[in-house]
Amino acid sequence: MLIGWLYVNPTLRRLLYALVAANTLVLVGSLGYDALGHGRWSFEDCVYMTIITLSTVGFAELNNMSHVPGARALTVALIAGGVGTIAYVQGTVTALLVEGVIGQALRRNRMRKTIGGMSGHIVVAGAGATGRHSIEELLTTQTPFVVIDRDLAHLERLNEELAKGKLFYVAGDATEDAVLLAAGVDRARGVVSALTSDKDNLYVTLSARSLNATARIVTKVTDSTVIAKMHRAGATSVVNPTMIGGRRMAGECIRPVVHEFMDQMFRDKNRNLRLEDVTIPPGSALIGLALKDTPIRRETRALVIAVRSAAGEFLYNPEPDLCIEEGSALVVLAETESIVKLRRLVDSSTATPSQEHLG
Repeated sequence: MLIGWLYVNPTLRRLLYALVAANTLVLVGSLGYDALGHGRWSFEDCVYMTIITLSTVGFAELNNMSHVPGARALTVALIAGGVGTIAYVQGTVTALLVEGVIGQALRRNRMRKTIGGMSGHIVVAGAGATGRHSIEELLTTQTPFVVIDRDLAHLERLNEELAKGKLFYVAGDATEDAVLLAAGVDRARGVVSALTSDKDNLYVTLSARSLNATARIVTKVTDSTVIAKMHRAGATSVVNPTMIGGRRMAGECIRPVVHEFMDQMFRDKNRNLRLEDVTIPPGSALIGLALKDTPIRRETRALVIAVRSAAGEFLYNPEPDLCIEEGSALVVLAETESIVKLRRLVDSSTATPSQEHLG
């Protein structure tokens, strides 16, 4: 636990270094007086003399110290070294108090206010092995989200490792309604339940559905026999990581080039290519336009590879003359920034048709 704290908090590391330096000076000074005195002073007196010298208190010298060659020179050296070391210790302790108590309180308060104002975000319940991958994907796609996990130290490590201090999280038990509400589940557009046990994921699914009737809830299962229960509890989609892993392993043998393409697409941090779906909302300027007449390709460079109609039917590799309808969803291949532009485009009430098809 201490190693984890030292890793997360650099101020705590500085305090440890300062204490080691101070204790080293105390040890060196005490041994120095003892050696110079040749037994005329007890070791306790040597330690006492060292401490009052380092702290610059200086009540009195040891008995007959003026008759011991080098004793006063050692005292001067300890004073010179002690002033800087004690000041460093005091400054580090002050910084630790400010950052650890006041600073953390301020950060928690800011985070609580920010989460309280969030809506349309994703709530990730569980930051373990599966949850971590979900967090990485949400960060890559610039999707707002809040993480829930029991382990505060683990959340703080993830905050530093993955989000550079910009992670929004709630420390608590995701199976409790109060914790879900603290993460804004009632205003969220989606929930990812990635806890270890199927029972806990079932509780999260039931609670989340009772608190938010419209959210898309994606639940992890380890036992395929509970999939039907998850759906009855309110899960929109159920994912079995073991099943996906097995299919992926077989796919690597059958279609290696496809999987190599997918791997490179997801791992390319310079481009961040993703397959995304973008739903056409009411009032969108794209409604009624043929796909070829939209500015999608020109302004966002997104490649539309499929369209799902409002009725739920998929049309793959759509024709340029396909008319875009309200409620339909575009499945696109694009970079993360292009997807952000595309969402703004479909949400706008005005759009300039592509110049290639005017007139």
